[in-house]
Amino acid sequence: MEVYPAIDLMNGKAVRLYKGRREDVKVYGEPLEIAERFAELVDKVHIVDLDGAFEGFPRNLDVVGRIIEETGLRVQLGGGFRTYEAVARAYEIGVENVIIGTKALDLDFLERVTADFDGITVSLDSKGGRVAVKGWLESRMPVERAYKALRDYVNRFVYTSVERDGTLTGIEEIERFWKSEEFIYAGGVSSVDDLRRLAETGFSGAIVGKALYEGLVTLEELLEVAECSPKG
Repeated sequence: MEVYPAIDLMNGKAVRLYKGRREDVKVYGEPLEIAERFAELVDKVHIVDLDGAFEGFPRNLDVVGRIIEETGLRVQLGGGFRTYEAVARAYEIGVENVIIGTKALDLDFLERVTADFDGITVSLDSKGGRVAVKGWLESRMPVERAYKALRDYVNRFVYTSVERDGTLTGIEEIERFWKSEEFIYAGGVSSVDDLRRLAETGFSGAIVGKALYEGLVTLEELLEVAECSPKG
């Protein structure tokens, strides 16, 4: 199982939101400094451009570019990728996986970017069992239905429990509905027990943010458990 430390960007700073609410933010410092610490233990991180998620186009690509260039970290990046040009720009600066959320339901767009770029990942942001779009503000179709519609285009997904994100309340109880795709969980991971349960469910990876920043668990502890866990 893979562990992806998270760096959420807003106004050039590393922050965390509570349940995805823009007004409920806590600043943790300089993203490059945080990335450098993560780079001592892992080779890949999860970054979300929160400004991009809310405004509809990436706003912090300069920060992401510096992280890639100065740390050598591999990056999966989400937040505001709703145009072909934005996706292309992210790959130009060295992003390994662009994560598409809201725009993934536009199948013509998804077909085009998956034809031209490797590693495209779809974010299934779940709120009450339905896909939350437009910066997590609206809920539409059931998550499982969205997955079935999209799995012909991509084989890599991030499942985010929006109502757990940034709460430190533990993971969502979820029954496996996916097949052999790479499926990564985000939202509420706060202990090594959470990681074990995700591995048992069949997730291939987990994104961990606030629990690391608040000292509830260490990256070393999570990586030790992950090494003993099967990939989903």
